[in-house]
Amino acid sequence: MAVERAGVDRRTFSLGLIMAMTAACNTGGNQGRAQPVAGGFWPLWRDRFVAPDGRVIDTGNGRISHSEGQSYGLILALHASDREVFERIANWTETTLGRQDVALHAWRYDSRSMDPVSDPNNATDGDIVIAWALSLAGERWGRSDWLERSRQIRQAIRSRCVIARYDRNLLLPGLVGFAEPARVTLNPSYFVWPALDRFAKLDGTTVWGPVIRDCEEITRMARFGTHQLPTDWIAVTGAKSVGPALDKPPRFGYDAIRVALYAVLGRRTALVAPVADWWRSCVAQHRALPAWVDVYTGEEAPYAVSNGGAAIASRLIGSPAPAALDTDYFAASLQMLAQL
Repeated sequence: MAVERAGVDRRTFSLGLIMAMTAACNTGGNQGRAQPVAGGFWPLWRDRFVAPDGRVIDTGNGRISHSEGQSYGLILALHASDREVFERIANWTETTLGRQDVALHAWRYDSRSMDPVSDPNNATDGDIVIAWALSLAGERWGRSDWLERSRQIRQAIRSRCVIARYDRNLLLPGLVGFAEPARVTLNPSYFVWPALDRFAKLDGTTVWGPVIRDCEEITRMARFGTHQLPTDWIAVTGAKSVGPALDKPPRFGYDAIRVALYAVLGRRTALVAPVADWWRSCVAQHRALPAWVDVYTGEEAPYAVSNGGAAIASRLIGSPAPAALDTDYFAASLQMLAQL
């Protein structure tokens, strides 16, 4: 499920950073370089967003938790070699969000509600990253139970969250609510390439190869407007028919910036070449990267991307990463993921 992102004050960065980005792009920068998570912001991220019981708290959305945040916590703890925190997050995730009927996770937990897990629907990107992290951690730390749980989740994703439609294998954002008779709604930022590549290695290319192939092709087709940018949500209505989702703003925004993130981490930067071109054009004009842009009208957000967006841009176009960790969960998480 998509989690709404708000707060103009949390989406800005300084003119100094903008100018530094400009200089770096003009000189070539340090494209693709990143500081190790364990030697960087991990302690700050952990202390700000991980509760003692292992719940990852979304500070920008009423302090709810969701499978997205739990999955980010797992992969970041793994890269920081913090086994104790990994175990806490894994235990809370399974105990609180794990479904009994299928090896997936409910997408949202809200402690303010009488029923904190009121919606059993899953968020496929959260499940993908959880399975990815468990497979790596199980291998590193010799936990056969994590390896088995990862296998179960992968199997559930492949059998329940991938549908055959329009001669394609479509990776649904969740079990319920995205496949209609006339269209299938997808979120390209849910295509977590390094995780899908890991799945193919573990389960075989015959299992995941068709999914990866079609996700790549859909990403290539999901380029709209003058700058050929992806939108946060898309609708697939045919084998070669892809457009922005009709019930969402046609924006390259908070979700779609993760298309660039996972393309970098999954060594598929060619898939987001138009994004790189767009961001470079903004920097060349000495202006901030907007938090979102309407791909059709060209309207831009009146505020800049967060430190998280700036960190993703730094990986893609070679600009310096933000010097400080954002205080907002989502922005800080993107910063951390961009360091992997």
